[in-house]
Parts: sequence; structure tokens; C-alpha cells
Amino acid sequence: MSQTPQTFKVGLVQMSCGPDAEENLARAVSGIRQAAGRGAQVVCLQELFRTPYFCQREEVARFDLAEPIPGPTTERLSGVARETGAVVVASLFERRAAGVYHNTAAVIDGDGALLGIYRKMHIPDDPLYYEKYYFTPGDLGFRAFDTRVGRIGVLVCWDQWYPEGARLTALQGASLLFYPTAIGWHPKEKAEHGEAQYDAWQTMQRSHAIANGVYVAAVNRVGHEGPADGGLEFWGGSFVCDPFGAVLARAAHDREEVLVAECDLRRLETIRRHWPFLRDRRVDMYDGITKRLID
Repeated sequence: MSQTPQTFKVGLVQMSCGPDAEENLARAVSGIRQAAGRGAQVVCLQELFRTPYFCQREEVARFDLAEPIPGPTTERLSGVARETGAVVVASLFERRAAGVYHNTAAVIDGDGALLGIYRKMHIPDDPLYYEKYYFTPGDLGFRAFDTRVGRIGVLVCWDQWYPEGARLTALQGASLLFYPTAIGWHPKEKAEHGEAQYDAWQTMQRSHAIANGVYVAAVNRVGHEGPADGGLEFWGGSFVCDPFGAVLARAAHDREEVLVAECDLRRLETIRRHWPFLRDRRVDMYDGITKRLID
């Protein structure tokens, strides 16, 4: 592997998703090309970008949306990675075997090679987010991947609320954590709770950046999906923040956008020298973290 660059650009493709999976894939590929054309060397797509967010209902036929990894989508994305030279992170509905499906992120290097996958570990079950019906919890652990821009980590959506996942990924040497996401407002709750919900979402991920001294990039879908009098309004707001939580770039809440921001590993080094949280961890005192509760 060539020497890791000290600076590189990250691209996030914030999309709305229509009913045609091939059209969504084509638009995602176009977004990757746009980001790479603006200098992005690693580009992340939103969670389950090929289709509308199907977990709003429990329907057995929706398992037909899943595909193997490697498979047709990773093959298509490997092609655009080779074409642009950009690393691609893509969230897919993985068919592992009959009856075993995962919410999986594939990491493809800039030469088109599939470096590996991360299977979503934390699986929610909330109104209109019925993911436990569809997804088997990940069994690969938290992972970091060596790419042409350095070591990166990938977690998926609900994982973003858990500091343990960010920590364990950062401890493997990741300098950048990606969070492909599908999160939105219940429209009837937006006026009362919407601002606070988005603020909590962003604050939590900025805290991962600060606590671990890493860059964080979260990419969310946008637009309303589901019935007009209900469904979900995905809140967009994709962003990139630096290792001290400063937001470097943020997308709008109400439109598609290709976001590009620069990461500087020299800034990461400086911040970790002045705020050495990893150095001062009391690893001898954390046994209780593996328990559900401490009685």
C-alpha cells in the first residue's frame, strides 16, 4: 500500500430514494462521481440506499430485496471505484443464506477491491423502524479497514447511539468513522420534538469524535417515505466533524446534496496530543461494561 496521505477529502451522498432500485443505484453512482470530481477520495452512501426504507412494515416479500455480497451492487460499485479512484462505503441488505439477512456495509478500495464488510450490530425495533424482523445482528465485531486513504471504520445507523462501538473501532486505529444512516421524524412529532431529536443525533456522533480523537462522517437519506398522513420524513442533515467535534460541513434537511469535506491527520495528531483521552483510559477498571446492568 502506498503511503497514507496526511490530508484527504470525504464525500457523502445524501439522497431521496424512489421505488426503482436500479434508478437509485444509478443516482448513487452519479453522486460518487460528483464527489470524486470535487476531490473526494473516499465516498459513503446512506443506509440501504438502493430502495425506500422498507422496515416501516413487516412484510415477508421484502426479503426479496436482499442480495449476496459480493454481488451485483458491489460489482457495480467496484467499477465506479476503479473509474474514480475513490474508496466507496455502501450499505446493503445482505442475503447471507436462506432466512439469514444482515444490514451490511461493504468497503471497496479505490482499485475496486472489496476489502471487507461490517454487519450492523445494534438492531432497533421502534414504530416504523421494524428492523429486528429483517436483520440478524452482526457477528463480525467492530472492524477497521485499511484503504488507500488510511484506516477507516464503518458503523451503521442505530450503532451511532452506542459509545462502545465507536471506541472499539477507534482502538483498532481508525482515524475516520462513517455512519451510513436512515433516520427521520414521525411527521406528527416534528413540530414538538424534531429540533431536539436532530440535535441529539448530531451531538451523539460529535461526542464520538471528541472522545476518540477521530473524524466522524454521518450520511442520512432525505425526503418523505410512506403514506402522506404518516410515514417518515428523513431529516438529511448529513455532516462531517473533526476530532474535536467541530462540524466541517453539513447538508440541508430538505434536499439531496453531495457533501465534501477535508480531513487532516495532522489535526488529529495535534488534538490527541492535547486531549489524550486514549492515554488516560483506566482499562483496569472497566470490567462492568460487559454487563447489562451492575446490581
